[in-house]
Amino acid sequence: MPKPLIVGLSGNITAPSKTRALVATALNLVADRLDVETDLFEINDFGPSLGPARRLDDLAPGARAKVSRLLAADALVIATPVYKASYPGLFKHLIDLFDPAALLGKPVLLAATGGGEKHALAVEHQLRPLLAFFEAQSLGTGVHASDRDFTDGVLTGAATLDRLARAVAQFDAYFPARLRPARAAE
Repeated sequence: MPKPLIVGLSGNITAPSKTRALVATALNLVADRLDVETDLFEINDFGPSLGPARRLDDLAPGARAKVSRLLAADALVIATPVYKASYPGLFKHLIDLFDPAALLGKPVLLAATGGGEKHALAVEHQLRPLLAFFEAQSLGTGVHASDRDFTDGVLTGAATLDRLARAVAQFDAYFPARLRPARAAE
């Protein structure tokens, strides 16, 4: 039996990226906690065919394959940078290409990065309603990381790491106990 798949989607378009670092940290925490396979995609991974695409079939074959893997995942970690109180347009454009039933019941950890704390509510006011439209099961704990939570591109803020660990632990309810190592089940 194949391991469950948890895919991270980072809504950034620049590299290096704090958003990517946040998603990668979340996926590492998940992999430490559950016996799962993980994968991470950034918006740029979908290539130049994303911008003009009006439906998934308009994407280049490689981009379609990445979307298929993302939609086939058992759970998702979705994070986006916040610009002027919202997510970037290309991130939203990718999500707009999904069938409305594509994320039905799928557990999703929601996260965002922003320059400061004034962007923290974007998780609740932007991402949560977007995923609610798809009837995804957004985890109760959302995570926001600001610039001060990173040191040389690595997530180091203790409070944010603690919150992220609490959010990741909420995936446990969606995966059988046999997928959890003894140390995580304690």
